Amino acid sequence: MPTVPTPAGTIRHAGGCLQPVLLRGRVDHVDGSTGELIHRYTTVREPGGLLPVACKTRRASRCAPCAEVYRADTYQLIRAGLTGGKGVPAEVAQHPCVFVTLTAPSFGAVHARRIRGDRVLACRPRRNGRTCRHGVRLSCNEQHVRDDDRLGEPLCPECYDYTGSVLFNAYAPELWRRFTITLRRTLARQAGLTSKAFAARVRLSYAKVAEYQRRGVVHFHAIVRLDGPAGPASTPLAWVTIGLLTDAIGQAARAVRVQTPTAPRVPSRSLTWGSQLDTRPVTPTGELSDTKVAGYVAKYATKAAECTGTLDRRVTPADRMDELPVRDHARRHIAACLRLGRLPQFTELRLSAWAHMLGFRSHFSTKSRAYSITLGSLRADRTAYQRERAIAAGLLPTANDTTLVLADWHYSGRGDLPSVAALLAAASVSSSASPPGGAPCPGSC
Repeated sequence: MPTVPTPAGTIRHAGGCLQPVLLRGRVDHVDGSTGELIHRYTTVREPGGLLPVACKTRRASRCAPCAEVYRADTYQLIRAGLTGGKGVPAEVAQHPCVFVTLTAPSFGAVHARRIRGDRVLACRPRRNGRTCRHGVRLSCNEQHVRDDDRLGEPLCPECYDYTGSVLFNAYAPELWRRFTITLRRTLARQAGLTSKAFAARVRLSYAKVAEYQRRGVVHFHAIVRLDGPAGPASTPLAWVTIGLLTDAIGQAARAVRVQTPTAPRVPSRSLTWGSQLDTRPVTPTGELSDTKVAGYVAKYATKAAECTGTLDRRVTPADRMDELPVRDHARRHIAACLRLGRLPQFTELRLSAWAHMLGFRSHFSTKSRAYSITLGSLRADRTAYQRERAIAAGLLPTANDTTLVLADWHYSGRGDLPSVAALLAAASVSSSASPPGGAPCPGSC
């Protein structure tokens, strides 16, 4: 992919994006009834002849300004499903709603920061000090600080089940799908109804986000809500309570499992959620308020696997495993992905392509259809607002039903901020040697 120096004067047009997409082209506004050219925008008069457009990535490790926009949109999406707003009725705040954390099972002993109240406890204290079959002590008496590099590292890398960890990441989306199906059936059974009759009376809505633990496996944070049959606008029946929802979540989480295929030297295994299941009610005045939950979920929507010490890009055939700038723990995960990816039994998982994500290949944030608004609607509102401002400033003509918008754009590479200083120096030299005025804008600008 070509990289083009970003014109210094145009960084602001991309919303502060650190790696904007650079375009050349023009947009014509034409009267559809007469064929008259009303307005033309062209990049010819932009500095460098290029228009930078924000990359719109959600990953803070790639572009913090664009990730902040994504985080803010996710916050509004989550909060609207908790308290209403943005077209969602405020009565939704009275519907039974819980915040659920579904964790992964253990794949081996790792260093952890354990806290009880205000006191930091020893990592893994053991009186007998026994060792594993590789001669490594399976105990740690240290009180790890928050930024300790050893957090998440296995006590014995040779004992750690990297194959199981990778397969759990790969099948975690399927576990979640089966969990939502089982949860609906469990709720119907507890209510003494068939699944069809329950669906006619109650609607299950949710929004979830995936988070990587330091040990390299994902777990899910989810907001699960019960509505009436019409979604947020309808109030559920009186027997639909938080207690009913909490009990059903516990039963469904313990019931679901995914059986992996058998492959050479990789026996089939039954993947389940971990034993640590946290379910807490979300209420306007309780311990978990809508603001706290929305902020917590939105924070993880901009993160990926970089917190585990892995790459923020895909592993290519040109990469040498021993030279990758990653933690050894992540290196072993990546190696397991590449090894399993060569087996035909796991072809559909595309583990080689997602080795940098340690096997996880699903969307980080998802929601059910009726939970609340969509990211697309938020972006459409932002686009409409920016267009209204441009029309008020005279930068765009007032559109009507007969106005045709004809765009012709060409990709010219990606911008990078480190090259701006050099471009500024070159631009100052060329401007001093050029006559004033610059090139005219073709057409009606």
